[in-house]
Amino acid sequence: GTVSGTSISFGTPVVFNSGATHWISTVYDSANQKVVIAYKDTGNGSYGTAVVGTVSGTSISFGSEVVFRSANISYTSAVYDSANGKIVVAYQDGGNSDRGYTSVLTVSGTSITYGSYRQFESGRVDAIATAYDSTNEKVVIAYLDGGNSDYGTAVVATISGTENTFGTPVVFESAYSGDISATFDSSNNKVVITYKDGGNSYAGTAVVGTVSGTSISFGTPVVFASSPNGTSVVYNSSEQKVVIIYGDASQSSDYGTAIVGTVSGTSISFGSPFAFNSNGSTYYYSATYDSTNNKIVPAYMD
Repeated sequence: GTVSGTSISFGTPVVFNSGATHWISTVYDSANQKVVIAYKDTGNGSYGTAVVGTVSGTSISFGSEVVFRSANISYTSAVYDSANGKIVVAYQDGGNSDRGYTSVLTVSGTSITYGSYRQFESGRVDAIATAYDSTNEKVVIAYLDGGNSDYGTAVVATISGTENTFGTPVVFESAYSGDISATFDSSNNKVVITYKDGGNSYAGTAVVGTVSGTSISFGTPVVFASSPNGTSVVYNSSEQKVVIIYGDASQSSDYGTAIVGTVSGTSISFGSPFAFNSNGSTYYYSATYDSTNNKIVPAYMD
């Protein structure tokens, strides 16, 4: 996709996996100037798989697919650790009772190598989201902890070679927490996690996290929407604002909606919501920030 003003145009789609593909997560490796896609390859045992993409003009080409976990994985979330030049993939590991695991990937040319997978949560996990704290050089993994009443939980990961070590998991919401998304606010050095709060009528909620060493602490959660349908949160570094994309279920047709958040200390406040798609129901959001054009691009199913 090429952004020009307030429009976007696209090149020709390219297949990166010819089998059924689920739980796709895409990340940019800035050191190698490559795109890495991690996913569940349902056409190959539902194994955790990754592939390197090279952008040229308006096209993309791919290297060979690499299986990084030979088990049925779900809830894949990939993030790039710029300090170590590694990609961390967090996922639910069906080969280990749906517990939370990570794999660390290393890109070389159009190929990928990986270290041993490591457990970050001993209970079942769902709704995984990751963010990279570039100030503290840590990865934050947020997830629904099925082994602890489906509470919203986060843990700090540190890369060591080709593997992760973890701090102690911290609960950020003592209730069911679904549709989790996370981003890092680099101007305030804070992680922002969004989710649906099952303890508050599933209201869309955001909480600010502060990383210290291998731990994370949280401020008071703040509601941004009464009935969101999925969320994707992204940080606009030029405006120093967080933007949350979601379906507004309080509308009759789940309009695609955006709202701007401002972090202050350990709290966050919000402006008025804006409907960017009022044609009908909008689902499956993924938003990214174009730092060259200072634009946020949400992708979704209309």
